[in-house]
Amino acid sequence: MSYTFYELCWFYFIYSFIGWCGEVCIAAIRKKKFINRGFVSGPFCPIYGTGAVAFALFLPELTGKPFFLFLGGMILASFIEFFTGALLEKLFHKKWWDYSGIRFNFEGYICARYSLLWGGFAILLTYLASPMLSVLVGLIPGLAGTAILWALAAFLVLDAIGTTLAIRGMQKKVEQLAQLTEGMGQVSRLLENAITKRIVRRMEKAFPAISPEVLKVDAILKEKPKVFAKGCGFYKLFSLFFIGAFLGDITETVFCLITTGRLMSRSSVVYGPFSIVWGLGCALLTAVLYRIRNKSDSYIFAAGTLLGGAYEYICSVFTELVFGTVFWDYSGFRFNLGGRINLLYCFFWGIAAVIWMKLLYPKLSGWIEKLPINKGKILCNVLILFMVINCLVSALALARYGERQAAESRVESGNALEEFLDERFDDERMERIYPNAKVVDPH
Repeated sequence: MSYTFYELCWFYFIYSFIGWCGEVCIAAIRKKKFINRGFVSGPFCPIYGTGAVAFALFLPELTGKPFFLFLGGMILASFIEFFTGALLEKLFHKKWWDYSGIRFNFEGYICARYSLLWGGFAILLTYLASPMLSVLVGLIPGLAGTAILWALAAFLVLDAIGTTLAIRGMQKKVEQLAQLTEGMGQVSRLLENAITKRIVRRMEKAFPAISPEVLKVDAILKEKPKVFAKGCGFYKLFSLFFIGAFLGDITETVFCLITTGRLMSRSSVVYGPFSIVWGLGCALLTAVLYRIRNKSDSYIFAAGTLLGGAYEYICSVFTELVFGTVFWDYSGFRFNLGGRINLLYCFFWGIAAVIWMKLLYPKLSGWIEKLPINKGKILCNVLILFMVINCLVSALALARYGERQAAESRVESGNALEEFLDERFDDERMERIYPNAKVVDPH
């Protein structure tokens, strides 16, 4: 069953509220008092809404296969939970939840117990809860429903901004208190704001690990960098994305030549040999696996297999939803999931993770850090601009190609942009760039 964007928005807020209620109830049972466990001050836990919307978007094709639906929900939700936990720690320098004390956990972000629970939720939501909510949402008058959604969205955005500023204020407080001991500053005035104070008090109760007393802000107090892209920051990740996109395209091209005897394009974009899936995969795997780069090969292999499989599945559904095109189909492979991923290629992701983190990443990281700081930033900014334009033109060309393929007769150019796309990226060129692409009937 497919849902409209309007329904998905309602799902997001409804499930965010239900998740908040569940978190509050569990906290009340454990602590014997009311604690607002959400990231924001309002009655929402956005991670639950995100998971529910992801289920509605990515899992409908598995409806007739309960086991694979359970497995897909477990992997997808664990991916979201891991990514959210890692992102929050990256932004605020502390873990917001920690499953390290639970058996079969991965870096404290996810654990088998809750992953299995997420799989059960996927079945419950797909078969019962979401179809029921879809009917109830349909009873809300359209204009009133849209107005409510806009109001909720505005409230959530402002709430999230206020909470983020409050947390940043807590970090600033620690920094300035440290400076104060050296006679270099005063305590932040940001925390003097009454609303911010209230948010800070709530966050300290809900997530004690981020309170100023235990908050470590080493990242804030770091000296001015003397090495370009040191560690695992933005410029390092983008550089790895660009290199990974190029190497991934070349690797796939050679692999296809060896296995099929055909030299075919494996590029994701219209300009240059770049595979966006591989580039993002390299950057994502690096960001996620950086902290475990010194772990055993088998540990990294298992993590790469799960994360790579989830990532490839999400990419497949995303490109089909956005571009109406399927770029790969593994239906002919054994142990495949909806034709989007298969066990063999998931193992390839695991092997790639080991090779990347143990062999390629250390060398590439060292080379990147040898760039002069100013020249390195200029180079990265130019490449970012190039890749943004490349992706934008590729998306427009694919959309126009889909329109031409879907039409029963010749499609006339309606404006200068369509004329440009028809001339520069005709069917022959698009089929040469994307030889395995299949246009999907939206109906």
